[in-house]
Amino acid sequence: MSCKRSYNGIPAGEMKLFLEEKYLQFNNTSFIPPDPVSIPHMFQSQRDREISGFLTSTISWGRRDLFLRSANQLMDLMGYTPFEFLMSADKKDIERFGNFIYRTFNGTDCKYFLTAVKYLYSSYDSLEDLLLEGMQKSGSLKDGMSHFRTRFFDLPHEKRNEKHFADIMGGAAGKRLNMFLRWMVRKDNHGVDFGIWKRIDPSMLYIPLDLHTGNTARRLGLLKRKMNDWKAVEELTEVLREFDPADPVKYDFALFGLGVNEKF
Repeated sequence: MSCKRSYNGIPAGEMKLFLEEKYLQFNNTSFIPPDPVSIPHMFQSQRDREISGFLTSTISWGRRDLFLRSANQLMDLMGYTPFEFLMSADKKDIERFGNFIYRTFNGTDCKYFLTAVKYLYSSYDSLEDLLLEGMQKSGSLKDGMSHFRTRFFDLPHEKRNEKHFADIMGGAAGKRLNMFLRWMVRKDNHGVDFGIWKRIDPSMLYIPLDLHTGNTARRLGLLKRKMNDWKAVEELTEVLREFDPADPVKYDFALFGLGVNEKF
């Protein structure tokens, strides 16, 4: 990190200290209850956390109380045993989700997402294996994420289903996917992120960029791009890697906390 670099006139060293302070303020167990990460925290097994985390992240937009209620509804419909339910589910069991709706994510989308997750676990022991398969040639997590999406839509599906899984190769920011990967990969000693995927390094993660983190990052001078798209994700993540190359997305707690909790 260059000592001469500054952000909105604040030297890089001072900015790092500020972000570290806010990261420590928000990255603790009190962060969990109102956050979507609370849903996978209900489970102990890796596959239950993967499935509950992926499905919860998929519908994590809008009012947090509303999408948390819907995520709990999904878990309830699966008997709070996501992996066991999906592996034994037949067509009739999946049809029970036909009336599920959260904003634009409706029963048709829900049924396909459950079917696709079941399909993936018929080929992979873990969703981490799927991402690693996509990373084999380039070593790029971005390629792994793209491969995940491609395989996810292997089965016959409606075009509308695709809008609920971000196409980062098409320029989408992929906030919810990056948040899910943060939960699974980041080795958090503060009790929030799980770090159950050991073969993907946290240094490779990308910032989950949404309205709050984007606006806060721009006010701090960390992000110049106006749009919240994949180019902005890469730009901001590269800046955060200068502050902590090994764990850049830990600052998601700082940026999100400043934006949502402190109305920065």
